[in-house]
Amino acid sequence: MAHEDVPTTRSITIEDAPDPFVLAIDIGSGSTRCCLYDAYARPVKKRMAKADHVFTEAADGTVEIDADQVTAEVADLIGQVTAGIAPGRIRAVVMDTFASSLVCVDAEGRALTPCFTYADSRSAAHLARLRARLDETAVHQRIGARLHTSYHPPRLLWLQDEFPDVFAGTAKFLSLGEYVYAVLAGVEGAATSTMAWAGILNRHTCELDDELLAEVGVDRSRFAPIVDPDQPLTDVSPEVALRWPALEGAAWFPAVPDGYASNVGVGADTPDVAAMSAATSGAIRVIVDGTPEVLPSGLWAYRVSRSQSIVGGALNDVGRVMLWLQSTLAPAPLEAIEQTLTAPPSAGTPLMLPFLTGERATGWAGDARAVLTGVSSSTTPLDLWRGAAEGVAVSYGRVFAQLVEANPGVQRVIASGGVTGHFPGLMRVVAQAIGFPVQVVNVKRVTMRGAAVIALSVLEPSRPMAQIPPTEPVLPDAAEQDYYADLRERFDAAYDAVIAP
Repeated sequence: MAHEDVPTTRSITIEDAPDPFVLAIDIGSGSTRCCLYDAYARPVKKRMAKADHVFTEAADGTVEIDADQVTAEVADLIGQVTAGIAPGRIRAVVMDTFASSLVCVDAEGRALTPCFTYADSRSAAHLARLRARLDETAVHQRIGARLHTSYHPPRLLWLQDEFPDVFAGTAKFLSLGEYVYAVLAGVEGAATSTMAWAGILNRHTCELDDELLAEVGVDRSRFAPIVDPDQPLTDVSPEVALRWPALEGAAWFPAVPDGYASNVGVGADTPDVAAMSAATSGAIRVIVDGTPEVLPSGLWAYRVSRSQSIVGGALNDVGRVMLWLQSTLAPAPLEAIEQTLTAPPSAGTPLMLPFLTGERATGWAGDARAVLTGVSSSTTPLDLWRGAAEGVAVSYGRVFAQLVEANPGVQRVIASGGVTGHFPGLMRVVAQAIGFPVQVVNVKRVTMRGAAVIALSVLEPSRPMAQIPPTEPVLPDAAEQDYYADLRERFDAAYDAVIAP
């Protein structure tokens, strides 16, 4: 098919959708979604379903969800989406989930614990112990991830101390995606990226890191075999076809983290294209060949396969900052906010360090909190909006500077996420702060689409995927660069004075 004949990513009716179909599942922080995609990775109309859920949270740092509840959601959604489809049309099942996650499972495959999410911080004391015992710089360079409560090492120590009977009775430590697959399809296998996002994979050997496992007293036999994303799991329970006839013969591709799928979903799957996500939280990521020889201190580098890594950094607070301003400190009409964000910068704008729930990249100050300076009696609510937007933009800029250091070949930045639609002017501020064009794309459910593309690239390697409609990039203005250079200096100085250890 000629390039000009490749369809766009718009949805299509099932009558017009070519085989093979892929069933994609997305387990996010607020919902589980399931959607059927055609051979071009286009969503099939009336074949998408959603189930909302919430994490259980508590003041002690608990942030978890019932793994069996999520499994039941997935099972129900599969039934809704596949009903009436003839066997053989759906060639693959693929999943992405929030990362990282951990479920302790006994020898019979039953969950002994809830799913501990990336946001659960009850292992903070054990994190401090690990940092005291280990050379964190060496760990970061070896694993590609800093020591942090989001990852497995401190959590495994915490489980040993707080729940010794559960720990002793755990046959396997699984991610949420692995657990859902095991219960519903009887398959076993952990994606390379899942183990990397868990903070226990050596990025140079692509194997579980013996030194870290020894430090936390866990043998590698208690984890599933590691498989690359192009290695589907075909030893599927016969119960699958009995329960969902449409899935007879379908291969189950290993569940991958949402960050990896998101890059693929917007087309940022080569070293020259970086993906910028802007939702409640945010990130900038680029997929590279191999892994950087030396990783900048503020970034992570997760292996996504034995041949590639995804390099980048994440921000806890992007859309969360906007929602907080609108609901508490500075409610304002959306039209006025947009005018403020697209206006030229003003020297009187307050400075904000937007760490409402702590900092990840680049300083990894998990206990950081927001700082607001330069406020006077003349400061207006819209001035606060502008200051917050600039603070978020500079936070992106700090990550982007290190990303370019690690991967100088970046030529495009593609932005997506709910914030780009609700507050489009923010991307103009971001483009000025990073000094680089930002291209906003409008693709729905990019993460789930990315999971479908991962499977289709194996099923149909010669078929081009549906084209994302082109958009004009937001360009940095040379006349504003002095302002943003000064803003970065003031931001860094405030950070060093208040946040940095």
